[in-house]
Amino acid sequence: MQSSRCRFRDLVPTAHLGTWKPGPKNGITDVPGVKAHTTTIRTANGNINTGVTTITPRDDWFHQACPAGMFRFNGSGEMTGSHWIQETGLLHSPILITNSFAVGPCYTGIYKYAIHHYGQGESGVDWFLLPVVAETFDGHLNDLRHFAVTPDHVFESLGKVSADPVPEGNVGGGTGMMCQGFKGGTGTSSRVVPGVSSDKDTSYTVAALVQANYGRMQHLHMCGIPVGRILAADAEKNATQAAKKAEYDAAKDSKDGSIIIILATDAPLHPTQLERLAKRATVGLARVGGYGHNPSGDIFLAFSTGNSIPVQTVTGQHRAVDPFKARELDMKFIDDQSINGLLEAAADATEEAIYNALCMAETMTGNMGRTVEALPLERVAEIMGRFGETESSLRGA
Repeated sequence: MQSSRCRFRDLVPTAHLGTWKPGPKNGITDVPGVKAHTTTIRTANGNINTGVTTITPRDDWFHQACPAGMFRFNGSGEMTGSHWIQETGLLHSPILITNSFAVGPCYTGIYKYAIHHYGQGESGVDWFLLPVVAETFDGHLNDLRHFAVTPDHVFESLGKVSADPVPEGNVGGGTGMMCQGFKGGTGTSSRVVPGVSSDKDTSYTVAALVQANYGRMQHLHMCGIPVGRILAADAEKNATQAAKKAEYDAAKDSKDGSIIIILATDAPLHPTQLERLAKRATVGLARVGGYGHNPSGDIFLAFSTGNSIPVQTVTGQHRAVDPFKARELDMKFIDDQSINGLLEAAADATEEAIYNALCMAETMTGNMGRTVEALPLERVAEIMGRFGETESSLRGA
């Protein structure tokens, strides 16, 4: 039952997770204006376990772009629209995360939603949009050949986004994913960092949402503790667990998986700064045990709601801007010399988001009767507690 699972902070309240405190929901919807929704698709026979995770950077994502930046840690994966983000530094699309075979339907679904809400009228569709859809491979637990995700799922999901806390574990695009030797999936976390705006104290939120589908048990670390090596040693003492670990490793030998990391912030950052923020997701991933293996798609996108950039202003009947007459826009951005807290927050939120994906995911029996076990929370708490006592003594606590 889902009630038997909990987030990492609830499992290990004494864990050290960086300097900065989380936001009230400890998730991506802590960033003002950001909304999300998860659509989970499962069948009674267990063969289909997949879905879509939808993120909207602001309500009017079509006309008002967010500055954005990307980092490709390893490129064996897909994120559509990425070339345009790298070219312009702008995001004016929802972000969808799904399985490897559902990129096309999700791309179409964004267009269907945009046409319905923005493309009607006498001139019809006369605007420019490159949808952003990212994927990781769920073929071990999900029968991809059924193409279960449809454009209608996307249309419905976009209509249901909210600022509510994002469900985690076996939900949305993360439904059938596997991570660090265990059941993986969707996870999120946030951090609040102090700042100064117009000479007045303020604060900024940095949040991460991950779709975690990578890695091996023996590489798993939690707050620097080699939890995975201890759990792998446990598994070797039990024939059933050893066989399940061998099956998992064989699946990862065939297709290692991937991780998509989306970072959101209300700090006014320009695209180069957001690329730097996206790079720091690698720090959080590495702490948990990600290596960016050759067949893994590790693609990270960061965006900021701190500035609003008008787009769709030169097409069709909406020519508010002369494309050949250079025009200024006002934009605030953070002083690079004061950015360290935001960079730390990106790494720390990413790390905890992966922990939350692991802790909230449940054991799943899926396609072809394959079973992937959930992270054993009681054992993890025991391991963390034992090492935590040592850490406390070192600090003189």
